[in-house]
Amino acid sequence: MEEPLSLHPVKLYVYDLSKGMARRLSPLMLGPLFHLCFVLCDRHTSIIVHKDEFFYGSGGISSCAPGGTLLGPPDTVVDLGNTEVTEEIFLEYLSSLGESMFRGESYNLFEHNCNTFSNEVAQFLTGRKIPSYITDLPAEVLATPFGQALRPLLDSIQIQPPGGNTFSRHNGQS
Repeated sequence: MEEPLSLHPVKLYVYDLSKGMARRLSPLMLGPLFHLCFVLCDRHTSIIVHKDEFFYGSGGISSCAPGGTLLGPPDTVVDLGNTEVTEEIFLEYLSSLGESMFRGESYNLFEHNCNTFSNEVAQFLTGRKIPSYITDLPAEVLATPFGQALRPLLDSIQIQPPGGNTFSRHNGQS
């Protein structure tokens, strides 16, 4: 007789790295397009599953207890559903991602960032993408002449939220 599969909740944590400052100040100072650039730079996401928070930045894949980075609690929590993926399979999957697609040196603010990681992992776990208002923002910024003009500067930005431990399958999650 087969054992029933356990369901594990999957959440998306959304952080505003500027704590609202970019949203309030950039339209006043330089207009709505600059606001989009700041929002892009200050929005960080992570996936919570199996009692840990997983995220990607210029240091690679990292993990911590939920809300355990220096960013504190998330500004928004999005329920992505449940997964049947066991912790063991998930950690093997993350290890594979960390050795291939999501190495630290692969980080790019516009095309390969924390939101790309969260979207990839959410699809693996639940078959669902993260909200498009997060994933579509880089394309919206780059579609503007202002975004194109700022791209060389913004491409040089490396984001790695403080706190958390670099993920390594060989020694658990630290």
